[in-house]
Amino acid sequence: MPPKILTQISPQLAFMISAIVIAIMGVTMIGFGWVPHLSLILAICVLLGIGIFKGLSFDDMQAQMASGVMRGIGAIYLFFFIGLMVAALMMSGAIPTLMYFGFELISPQYYYISAFVLTSIIGIALGSSLTTAATLGVAFIGMSDAFDANVAIAAGAVVSGAFFGDKMSPLSDTCTIASAVVGIDLFEHIRNMMYTTVPAWILTVILFWFFSGQTAGSDLSQVTVLKGQLIDSGLVHGYAVLPFVVLIALALFRVNAIYTIICTIAVAIIITYMHSTPNVGQLGGYFFAGYTPAESLELGEVGGMLSRGGVQSMFFTQAIVILALSLGGLLTALGILPALLSGIKDSLTTAGRAIFAAAMSALSINVLIGEQYLSILLSGTAFRPTFERLNLHPKNLSRTIEDAGTVINPLVPWSVCGVFISQALGVPVLDYLPYAFFCYLSLLLTILFGFTGITITRKDGSSVRKHQKAQSVN
Repeated sequence: MPPKILTQISPQLAFMISAIVIAIMGVTMIGFGWVPHLSLILAICVLLGIGIFKGLSFDDMQAQMASGVMRGIGAIYLFFFIGLMVAALMMSGAIPTLMYFGFELISPQYYYISAFVLTSIIGIALGSSLTTAATLGVAFIGMSDAFDANVAIAAGAVVSGAFFGDKMSPLSDTCTIASAVVGIDLFEHIRNMMYTTVPAWILTVILFWFFSGQTAGSDLSQVTVLKGQLIDSGLVHGYAVLPFVVLIALALFRVNAIYTIICTIAVAIIITYMHSTPNVGQLGGYFFAGYTPAESLELGEVGGMLSRGGVQSMFFTQAIVILALSLGGLLTALGILPALLSGIKDSLTTAGRAIFAAAMSALSINVLIGEQYLSILLSGTAFRPTFERLNLHPKNLSRTIEDAGTVINPLVPWSVCGVFISQALGVPVLDYLPYAFFCYLSLLLTILFGFTGITITRKDGSSVRKHQKAQSVN
């Protein structure tokens, strides 16, 4: 059940309180460098104080916080299985093998396209934009001098590809959060995102094609080193991609996400024993703390790329999800979110306007707070009732908050992703921003599709566009 409204407040007061909450989180995270957890807890404490001042009991407010968490409990459970699957795909060699074959795609003539396509592939395999940027992205920036390439364009290609992977990978935490906060299956969410993501990806390739021919040379020494390190890991085998085949096949057949992941893990374990012999104790260690290559292997940068997964790696994100959903439940219980939406409720009468408002909400949170997770969680929580009122399928909302939340964060200079990537690549955000084509194309397409009704569906599965045409005829 959704959180209940315990008290009514005016839109003006709701705006003031929300501004205070945003200021608290913005100042503490951007100004003081706090991790989001602490900022969220401080914001929750302030709201609890406001609730007590208005005469609400702690038990009632706690119950509504718990109700908010329950709306995203699917994500919290799913993260455990994703942590297990990442470790399984690493130790089976599925991810390392995909990375190895991906390196074959690098072309000196089409350097920027190569950077975009390869980081897209590795981003999906790793499920982490920051890991992709900090490893493969750094390698591409290093190779830019050898190819006489523009570093800013190369960085834009890396960011575009890395966040394509972060957005579309079933291993990605943002992807899981977006689907869970609106209450749909993970793979249904990914399939629906393809309507905006695939055109944005193709347009990005075309745009980078215009910059082709501006690079020279053919020094692929760094790529050769990375490929050699992958071979040295002992994990690269043609048959190792079988778990990915199972994962994709079950997803296409619309099998539940957790069942799909369990089957993928089972196949990955079988593949693991075809090239190595970890004992049960080691398996348990990998599944909890993540897979790590043997210390005796000199794998350089690749060693860091392969040390991933495990249930433990999900705790940081799970804690953010719990706290953010608690905050959302409290904002609803105190009447803040309902009051804010009531101010624009009369204008949110169509799919296009609702999608535009949700997208602007996710975009604004990214700019004001600089936090990727909160842009997804708070926007999803706030606009879920609006989409239900308009009889729109929740997958429209999950796609919108990914298009305006996940991929926009690296374009904000003071955001978590923006700061990390600019430091890792050594390229300022404002330098690569014009060339991160995929990121803002995703936002523009989701808004365009919202107003035109293209690929927007109602709860009964019917097309919003057809419904709009029928109404105009009548």
